[in-house]
This record gives sequence, C-alpha cells and structure tokens, in this order.
Amino acid sequence: MKNYLTRLVLLAGAATCLAACQPKPAAQAPELFRAAQTLDSLYAHYAVEGTCLLRENYPSEAGKYTATYLATQPAGDPNPYSYLWPYSGSFSAVNALLEATGDARYKDLLEQRVLPGLEEYRDTTRTPEAYASYIRTAAPSDRFYDDNIWLGIDFTDLYAQCAEKKYLEKAQAIWKFIQSGTDDQLGGGIYWCEQKKESKNTCSNAPASVLALKLFRATQDSSYLAQGRALYEWTQTHLQDSTDGLYFDNISLDGKIGYAKFAYNSGQMMQAAALLYQLTGQDKYLADAQRLAQACHSYFFSDFTPNDGQPFRLLKKGDVWFTAVMLRGFIELWHVDHNPQYLADFRQNLDYAWNHARNGQGLFYTDFSGRNKDERQWLLTQAAMVEMYARLSAVTEKSKQ
Repeated sequence: MKNYLTRLVLLAGAATCLAACQPKPAAQAPELFRAAQTLDSLYAHYAVEGTCLLRENYPSEAGKYTATYLATQPAGDPNPYSYLWPYSGSFSAVNALLEATGDARYKDLLEQRVLPGLEEYRDTTRTPEAYASYIRTAAPSDRFYDDNIWLGIDFTDLYAQCAEKKYLEKAQAIWKFIQSGTDDQLGGGIYWCEQKKESKNTCSNAPASVLALKLFRATQDSSYLAQGRALYEWTQTHLQDSTDGLYFDNISLDGKIGYAKFAYNSGQMMQAAALLYQLTGQDKYLADAQRLAQACHSYFFSDFTPNDGQPFRLLKKGDVWFTAVMLRGFIELWHVDHNPQYLADFRQNLDYAWNHARNGQGLFYTDFSGRNKDERQWLLTQAAMVEMYARLSAVTEKSKQ
C-alpha cells in the first residue's frame, strides 16, 4: 500500500499543517507494521483536503449520519468534520506509535497535523478553557468532561515521552476544567457534560482518576495523588457492581443507576487501581485490578470457534475504542504482575481481526469475527486499532528486555 501520509504533504493549501512524516515502513514487529498500515488507511480515507481535520465516517455520507453519543443533537446542516471524540482517537493512536517506536516522524505528525487539528476544537470563549465537541468556527457546542480527560491523558503521556513543558501545561489546563465539573451532589464525582449536569458517569470519573495519578507521576504534586485516589474511591462506592466487580455506566442526581456495562469504564478503573498500587504499594489496589481483569475477561470476551482453526476467546462485538481503552488497563496491570494470559488473548483477537475483519480499503469492522460487515466504518474504530497494535508491540519489546 502506498503511504498516504507522504502524499498528503503535496496537497495544495495544506502546507501549514503537514510535514513530510510517515509511519515507519515495514516495521520488524508485525503489530507495528499493522499499526502503521492502519494509520495510513485512516488518513487515506478520512482526511479532509486542505485542513488538518478528519471526516467521521467512511464512506462519509454526512447527511445520513447522526452522532448519537452527544448530549444535544445539533440543528442545521450536517457537520462535514468529525466531532472531538472520534478526532481525539488520532491523538491516542499516533501517541501510542511514538511511544512504541521512538520514531521522530510520529512526533512530527503530532505537531504538524494532529495537534493543529485538535486546536480547531479549543473553546476560549467560555471559562475555564476547554475543548468543545465540535470545531470553534461553528455554532457553540457542548463541552464534555470525559472528552477533555482523554486529551489530558494523552498530553500527560506525551510529556512523559518528550519532557516538553508545553504538553504538561496543556494537561494541567484541562485538569482545571475537569475540577469545574465536580460538586457536592452525590458526595462528589465529576459530571459527564458541562451543559447537562444530570449524571455523574464512570467514563468521566475513572479516567479522571487515571489522569490525576499520571499528573502526580509527572509533577510529584501530592494533591494529584489525593484527588486520583478520591475519584477512584468515589467511583468504586457509587458505580461498582458488587456481584462481579464491573462498573455501571452512570448515576443520575436522583440516585438512579444506569446499569449498562462498557469495557472502557471497567478498564479505566483497572488502570487506576494498577497505578494506585504502583504509587502507594497498597495490596488492596492490586487485588482490585486483578479482580477486574478476571471479570472483564469473563464478561467482554466469549468462546469462539473459527471455521478454519482452534477455538479461542473472542472480544464481543461492540465499540472497538472501548476495547482499546480497556486494553490500557490490562497493560498497566501487566506491568505489575506480568500475567501473560490476557494480553495473549488480545493478540490472538487482533491477529484474527487483521485477517478476517477488514474491508478492501484496509478499514476494520466492529465484529472481529468478520461475520458481520459494517456498511460504514467509524473513524474512532480505526484509530483504536492503531492504538492497540502499537501498545501491544511496545509490550512485546518490553517483555524481551
């Protein structure tokens, strides 16, 4: 496959955004090769000529698509660009590749394309400043605490790699916005959406705990450790299912629980628990993480027998990005206990998906068995695949050391 990122630099009008950077070609590790190829396919099919922005779907079909994950459905003409959440997946994807390879071309890609595009979503008209769900040149859009937390985590991870203060400052500015989303109702916790303060969700509190703990690691400011621990304990108290240890989606202000269980919610609590164990040495956090790992493996995987091979545990069909965020938790735990079982199952899934769950454009379906083929491929799904291949390749290299 020709490298689309190289061709992008030749497009008229895009010179201010794009640099001559490209994924590392034919990396020795199969997972790195797959990550690079998938990133290339992402830009080949979602890039918007003359901008640093991306489309949300392929085929685009903007007029036939409604983003159901928003708190408020936008009025007027269909939006031609991705919303913030799917766009942010490109940040996580390229960040993971940079961490896995140390290749400066990925740093260039971040600085010349990904982060300039991200700034199109930064809202400076409301305080604290934060990233809005749609680009700032459009009508004002809702601002989500979880959207911003994912960005804060990526900026903190990028700071850990590059030690450039500007990235830490970005993460700390996001943290100020996150703090504005908490109050005493329900005894604390962070809301989901700034404009609809109706529920406090695991997807805003669990990753906020992860972000705070990463900020503590970056700064040694003990207030971050205290806040990370408090958010972990609040989420555990209010949103954990005591029967299996997994996490419910949200709690409304009247105390009603949204009982849905999503992979990323439990995965982020797993990562927070593993980080708390690393930072405090308290065994209870390791026990929490290991219990969650077992529960996630039981709940989000199922027995599968392919037509041409031996049975294995297949990830259930769902939001692939949720799976990628769950993988972050499993990897954080692996750094502590080095249990190879769970990551081996992830590798087998990604191997199978590569061969059975892609279309002719190199884009992935949401069903890793390949038996259900989506007519439209979501940007965030492709970014999640890049991230997972890159993260597993990094683990492979560390396990050899």
